[in-house]
Amino acid sequence: MTGQPIEARVLAAAVIDARLAPDARDGVLEWLVRPEVALRGPLAAEVWVFDRERTHVLLVHHRWRGWVPPGGKVDPGETPREAARRELFEETGVQADLHAVPAAATVRSYRPDWPATAGISYVAVVDRRTRLAAEGGQPTVWHRLDEPWQGWFSEDRPRMRQCALRLRTPQPGA
Repeated sequence: MTGQPIEARVLAAAVIDARLAPDARDGVLEWLVRPEVALRGPLAAEVWVFDRERTHVLLVHHRWRGWVPPGGKVDPGETPREAARRELFEETGVQADLHAVPAAATVRSYRPDWPATAGISYVAVVDRRTRLAAEGGQPTVWHRLDEPWQGWFSEDRPRMRQCALRLRTPQPGA
């Protein structure tokens, strides 16, 4: 992941979504507003795709990161939300509306030799019978949220479970 300048509107969109995310950690807001971030980024986006019952999450098998949500780097001129939608389609063949409020925002390194990256995790809910079209060499499957899987970020599974629980719980005034 090589860093490139990030357009002001793209960075502003990332800051807005990070502020909206109920699970923002690792100092992501402070990280996003550092002057050097605008010069070299990088930004990433992913989608936590749940089935309608919120018991399964859609994951892709990455060659060295294991089972992970569909996602990737934000391309120049693209907002994190646009990148999430694009990556979801490229990696799974699924076109879905993303919830207005992202699930999470973090700062993490996707490889030991890569710089820290701000990432926004978006949410979509789709029917588990939706046809999947995996990207070459990356199988796509529905994983039960109550069963472990091997992935690069082990803390993501409990965070996804919490998000699914929030989605199942009726919100006041809804």
